[in-house]
Amino acid sequence: MKKSGSIENKLIPISFFTILIFIWELVARLELVPAYILPGPIRIIKTLFMNLPVLKEHIIVTSLEAIAGFVISAIFAIAICLLMDSITIVKKAIYPLIIVSQTIPIITIAPLFAIWFGFGYLPKVVIVVLVCFFPITISLLEGLSSVDEDLLNLIKSMGANKIQTYKMVKLPAAMPSFFSGLKIAGTYSIMGATIGEWVGGKRGLGVYMLRVKHSFATDKVFATIIVITLLSILLLKVIGIIERKSMPWIYKQELENTEEYK
Repeated sequence: MKKSGSIENKLIPISFFTILIFIWELVARLELVPAYILPGPIRIIKTLFMNLPVLKEHIIVTSLEAIAGFVISAIFAIAICLLMDSITIVKKAIYPLIIVSQTIPIITIAPLFAIWFGFGYLPKVVIVVLVCFFPITISLLEGLSSVDEDLLNLIKSMGANKIQTYKMVKLPAAMPSFFSGLKIAGTYSIMGATIGEWVGGKRGLGVYMLRVKHSFATDKVFATIIVITLLSILLLKVIGIIERKSMPWIYKQELENTEEYK
């Protein structure tokens, strides 16, 4: 019964997406909209495969920028969260600044990074760090704050110090929240790198997208969007694999519950 419900949950969105693609292709074939405004899905896929050799270099550059910024933001977020969670005054001082920082659109300050850091890789990585830092920090901080007080009191009564408390209780309990933040940040990282490349650069998917946009090659723009989407999905899958390896007890319990339900 549960398996049947799971198949249905997958079939409904797939069917709906297929219908949308079919309608889109039909609109393009009937030329209800000019091709330079809305090319058909088949044309976009053909363009994607034809331009893969050209896109390859841009994909590598954007991926490296995104991964570098993502990793740096994760390390920085962990350090800040541990500091804020252990010292209350630090949390009261920094937390409002973190919230306020998210009210500033990245696209508006991206030109400043180009002025300060040039048109190389550094400004793109900085933008990715800024985009990814917030979701990871907020998620991890919430996870650390939501640990059961009784469990903390128990381990303290057994003589555990702060490092042991974090190692045995707080960090394992905060892992699900932490990975939720990583998944959100993962989807933002490719986007952040692309936005950074819009400001200026020689290579990258953002640079390529601007070039083909100015040439009114809409099919190539859509092809680039597909690549960006696939890269984001790939990064999410990698994070999911790491999550399963890092928290085997949770997935083991879910599997046991599923088997028991069957």
